[in-house]
Amino acid sequence: MVTTSNQNPDASQDYGITEQLPDQEDFWRPPRRFGAVPVDTEPLGWDRRQGFRKHYPLVNLPTQIVDRVSFGRTDRHEPNRLIWGDNLHIMRQIPSNSVDLVYIDPPFFSGRQYNVIWGDNNEVRSFNDIWEDGMPGYLTWLNARLYEVKRLLKPTGSIYVHCDWHASHYIKVEMDKLFGYENFRNEVVWGYRRMPSRARKWQSEHEVLMFYTMSDDFTFHVLRGQPTAGSLKTYESSMRTGYNFNRSKNMVTIFDEQKYRKAVRSGRIPEGLSETYFENDGPPLRDWWTDIKILGGPYNKERIGYPTQKPEALLERIITASSNKGDVVLDAFIGGGTTAAVAQRLNRRWIAIDQSRVAVAVTAERLKQGNAQPEITSADGNTEEVPDFTVEHWGVYEANRLANMPQDEFREFILHSYGTTRISDGDDGPHIHGWHNNQPVWVGQPGQDSQASATDVANFANAILRTDQYRDAFLRDGTMLAWGFHPDARTAADNLRQREGIQVQFVRLQQIRIGSTDFREHVVGKSTDKADYSDFLTFVHPPNIDVGYRNLGNGSVTFDASGTAVINSEAEIINVQWDFNHLDHFEATPGYSFQRDRKKKPQLQVTHKFDRLGSFDVACRIQDSKGGEGTQVVKVKVE
Repeated sequence: MVTTSNQNPDASQDYGITEQLPDQEDFWRPPRRFGAVPVDTEPLGWDRRQGFRKHYPLVNLPTQIVDRVSFGRTDRHEPNRLIWGDNLHIMRQIPSNSVDLVYIDPPFFSGRQYNVIWGDNNEVRSFNDIWEDGMPGYLTWLNARLYEVKRLLKPTGSIYVHCDWHASHYIKVEMDKLFGYENFRNEVVWGYRRMPSRARKWQSEHEVLMFYTMSDDFTFHVLRGQPTAGSLKTYESSMRTGYNFNRSKNMVTIFDEQKYRKAVRSGRIPEGLSETYFENDGPPLRDWWTDIKILGGPYNKERIGYPTQKPEALLERIITASSNKGDVVLDAFIGGGTTAAVAQRLNRRWIAIDQSRVAVAVTAERLKQGNAQPEITSADGNTEEVPDFTVEHWGVYEANRLANMPQDEFREFILHSYGTTRISDGDDGPHIHGWHNNQPVWVGQPGQDSQASATDVANFANAILRTDQYRDAFLRDGTMLAWGFHPDARTAADNLRQREGIQVQFVRLQQIRIGSTDFREHVVGKSTDKADYSDFLTFVHPPNIDVGYRNLGNGSVTFDASGTAVINSEAEIINVQWDFNHLDHFEATPGYSFQRDRKKKPQLQVTHKFDRLGSFDVACRIQDSKGGEGTQVVKVKVE
């Protein structure tokens, strides 16, 4: 299935022209007394004519829906979206002003190997781009994505960028140029404890959140902590009286409104004060957080095996403070899925993106396990339906799913991929399916073993000759797109070309195989010096999974998937997931979504102890480094 419903209708426009940087002339004005001091007012990578598209050209491709996860009810909402692909190009296809809050935890500028976590090709390709030119290359890569985030955010929206000491100061300078210095709200320091280091420096035990808004009118709910020990006596006294009167500032902090009104009526405190009503106990949270611990060892209940996984408490604080129920939260580096899991639990809508196929698979399983009930209870006691979510692919597509598409959907997918305007059957006859650069386009059958025939060539050529647009033209061009072309189709097309100079009007057809280099380069162009698009628009196949098992007794069974063969060229297995009680849909058993052996390789052999004896359906799902994914279900008799 293919979706285009949430894509930006203006995706073909150059946002470097239609969207501009904030006007900060006074802030960046060179000082007169120092003479001609050069000041760089534009973010790294910005081109005044093309924006960031000079280095990262636009690639407008559809998304392929490979799964829709439902929580037991007919959903009346649009589904949340979990998308695998390059976040820059995916964000370019999301409508402007459609997101309320963005949290991103991009790769820290701490080394390529540290950030390659999952090991699939898209991840490696992206990180090669990041560190190609040192810090300027990293910031250009990040700026292009921050610029799209700015376009997506509503005027009341906010963004938090999670980083550390390696690049936080550089990132702030760039964000000042992109979002405006006046829209910077906080540098939040997240401090934590970890194992001691022998490095000859102060122990590094903090990370940073850069908090910006789109305007002065932004969503923010003040969160409060527990009273500090030093103010505990004053605090306890205030709670008894219901208020705290600061005579020097002529301000009252109200803890109990009824007690406060009684004090005003009795004359103990004057009227007309500047009032602040606190519903929660304690002072407002500061911009340094030390009460949220990092996820400890492997036995932490939140841990899924993702090395840089963030605690849910951190995201809960950010989402609660900077969004409302029903708002849309975006995380373009979803990693282990924490943002989506917390947003869903807090009744927010969400869009989650990652370049790693494994990250998306692990996130999907985490969401299934954490939100299995069809309803969740909100803070006000009301029940809300948990919306469905779709799993979508962008840029790398499962060929077997395309082959099983209805013909109309398949044609729409191919035409969209080729940048072609689709037409309804009958507008220009049944043999013209779209127009591209004023040339008619024909699309073949969905099955990968299908081939265009000489009859298809003749029908398409005759349809071209009958179109009003070509009535007075001598040369009539057309393009045929198909998985393959029968030799007689090639011959028929050559015969049409040979009529040049013999007939006054003739047809010249271009025959392009879907997925070929010609097809790909026409859509995404050739790789530039700054962006490698060689893996975009590829078609992958699932691995052939071979699972064996051996009973150990007392309900324990060892499973072995090492006989699995990958089909995609130069691919290797990078993740194995297990569902030991498979029903209608795959749902990884907790603890079996992302496993690694001592060498950090995917674990192909596992032992599981069942809670009872008898027959079970056990499902094994495997992902390879090219993006192929397959599932095999085996019947197991547990003894």
